[in-house]
Amino acid sequence: MKKLIFCFLTASFLFTATAQENLTYQKPPQEILELVDVPLAPTTIIDSKGEMMVFLYRDQYKSIAELSETEMRLGGLRINPVTNINSRATFYNNVQVKAVNAKEPMEVKGLPENPKLTNFTWSPDETKIAMTHTTDTGVELWVLEISTGQARKLTDGNLNANMRDVINWFKDNSAVLVKMIPENRKELINSATAIPEGPTVSVSDGSKAQNRTYQDLLQNPNDEYNFEQLAKASLVKVSMGGTKKDWKESKMYSGISFSPDGNYVMVTSIKKPFSYLVPYNRFPSESIIYDKEGKEISKVNDVPLIEDLPQGFMAERKGRRDLSWRSDVPATLVYAKVLDGGDPENEVAFRDEVFLLNAPFTGEGKSILKTKDRFSGIIWGDNNTAIAYDSWWNTRNSRTYVFDPSQPNKAPKVLFDRNYQDRYNDPGSFVTKKNQFGATVLSMDNNKAFLLGDGFSEEGQFPFVDEINLKNGETKRLYQSEYTDKKESLVEAIDIKNGKLLVRIEASAEYPNYYIRNIDSKNDLTQITSFVNPFKALEEVHKEVITYKRDDGLELSGTLYLPANYDKNSGTKLPMVLWAYPREFKDKSSAAQNTSNANDFTYPYYGSPIYWVNRGYVVLDDAAFPIVGEGEEQPNDSFRKQLVANGKAAIDAVDELGFIDRDRVAVGGHSYGAFMTANLLSHSNLFAAGIARSGAYNRTLTPFGFQSEERNYWEAPEVYNAMSPFMHVDKMKTPLLLIHGEADNNSGTYPMQSERYFNALKGLGATARLVMLPKESHGYSAKESVLHVLWEQDQWLEKYVKNKEKTSIEQPEEAIKN
Repeated sequence: MKKLIFCFLTASFLFTATAQENLTYQKPPQEILELVDVPLAPTTIIDSKGEMMVFLYRDQYKSIAELSETEMRLGGLRINPVTNINSRATFYNNVQVKAVNAKEPMEVKGLPENPKLTNFTWSPDETKIAMTHTTDTGVELWVLEISTGQARKLTDGNLNANMRDVINWFKDNSAVLVKMIPENRKELINSATAIPEGPTVSVSDGSKAQNRTYQDLLQNPNDEYNFEQLAKASLVKVSMGGTKKDWKESKMYSGISFSPDGNYVMVTSIKKPFSYLVPYNRFPSESIIYDKEGKEISKVNDVPLIEDLPQGFMAERKGRRDLSWRSDVPATLVYAKVLDGGDPENEVAFRDEVFLLNAPFTGEGKSILKTKDRFSGIIWGDNNTAIAYDSWWNTRNSRTYVFDPSQPNKAPKVLFDRNYQDRYNDPGSFVTKKNQFGATVLSMDNNKAFLLGDGFSEEGQFPFVDEINLKNGETKRLYQSEYTDKKESLVEAIDIKNGKLLVRIEASAEYPNYYIRNIDSKNDLTQITSFVNPFKALEEVHKEVITYKRDDGLELSGTLYLPANYDKNSGTKLPMVLWAYPREFKDKSSAAQNTSNANDFTYPYYGSPIYWVNRGYVVLDDAAFPIVGEGEEQPNDSFRKQLVANGKAAIDAVDELGFIDRDRVAVGGHSYGAFMTANLLSHSNLFAAGIARSGAYNRTLTPFGFQSEERNYWEAPEVYNAMSPFMHVDKMKTPLLLIHGEADNNSGTYPMQSERYFNALKGLGATARLVMLPKESHGYSAKESVLHVLWEQDQWLEKYVKNKEKTSIEQPEEAIKN
């Protein structure tokens, strides 16, 4: 009997030991490590005249200690209640200023010790930048003088940056309007220790409220109280000398916008009741116009709680929306209203109507435009010229109109009416400039405007500048990049009339740098930055974009990497990592277009598979995985079949080149790519192993739509069930590594998705490993986490792919499982 008990305890111990591993954070091998812990080149911003640049430096990763600081998740926000700023904010630790024509940048003087800078905001005249510095106890306001490179503090750490939009400049450049912690803020409730006063009750009144599965929502009255305390701020005017003047009393301010002339301010604030179903941007709100001294002029919008929109991605609420200032005049409001009741199912001649509202901003505005589909924005030119856009997701269609705002009865001219997924025929984006108010307007030369295009084509990528006649729609090409061994990106037009552009030039092993190009003189190119390649270990890696066909003839592509010194003619068969992300299309023509460029700089960010090319693997990155549904068919109606066809085509293509052992191929992806990975392993015999990071695997847990699927579960249960790897765990015979952040904030990808999927896999005897990353969101940011993820992936690939054991059971020849 004692022997039986001992055997039972031993077996239990062994089971427990193999069920969990209590690991400390691990580091990947040196070939990967040397590509991870490298200094970043700075983020670069440039003034509108193209005269002064600012370099912002930061560490590539946070530390796990930083992620472990106090965090409250309320209404879709993540807040550090000690410092009163977004707990996941990106901070910069150094700033440099460089005149474009100077050889070297100058160090900024006067920065605080160990700076944590963010919220950079140009002054209207671009002579200064306001910014915040976060201390251990709060957020301070700082200002940088561009000409001298001198930084100085304007306030103590009492700013409230929890709701963002924390700094707004007065138009005379003398002061900023900031959000500050109100003096009457109350103590927060510790929900973990507070004694509840009653249950949490939610009510349905019979109206439909089909919302996505948002995360970080309010959950109880304590959350409501804490959200209100953390969102409330007083508006204070702070001069450049540091003098403070109360401007508006405490409210939950969410948006602040000065009129172009600076005489009016539109202020939007959140109101009660709050919701447990939707994030704060769908809470009730009101927008009020004040003069620059803070005197109330008019309430221009009052938006109710938005929980029950009609179904569909193009559904919209009734009432005024998209309130903004018309940028080419001193102070005129612009807004849109639905003409279809906000319901995409209603058939109407026009979906939206656009209005102008002048001071004193009362009554209904003047109608200036109706759009056939959902209005999506305006670029203002002058009193007689403006560019408007509409779009419709269900058809992937977009229109570009030119119209005369002074003659609303004159029909607008449609410049472009196109499928916005058709990248080969993308006309580009209109060039804008700063006007006398410092606002952005259309850059025009009489009746002509200008377009900057990415230039994707069947022959490759060749960015361009076009001149367009707004009267007849005819275009004239002014410039087209001719690089075949490099990539040129047209970043912005500094002075389009004189042909002056800011461009970025890079190559596979050449770090991107900025240049001033004069398109009027073909060889006039001036380099203005000199960043060096920090990833020397990848310089000799072979990189190319390959194209191949799916079994239905659809053209596909992917970026292929081969290890340095690999002899393509040796006949050596290497293992391969295939990395992808599925995308939905409504036509095969757009789905077949190749938008990869082999001259993109090879940048191994934290989630990249490129590291493994230095571990002896072939890597096929960004492999095309289109899911096409033409006509009445929706893309997801044949999701699994197309997914497997994409995977098989990719493997076949590289196998035919003679580089890989097709029995040693791994597939991986992040988010929807993880969902793809689990489906591929469940429904095909193509892969030796898989890596799925931060995915969703049971679509019944996202019943009101996911990704580009707008049908709910009860309308298409067969689609939801067929696409859910959780429903097909019994088919899983391939090793799968699951990784997920414990604090995932992405809609639909609750950590529970990976936990329950793993439990099902384990329950049915599949080979799987689940790694839950403490404190991490949908993307991973702590250095310790990133290094450990790379170690986990490397261990998995080495065991189940590179050194895969030969099985005595032959796999079926067909790729697709039932």
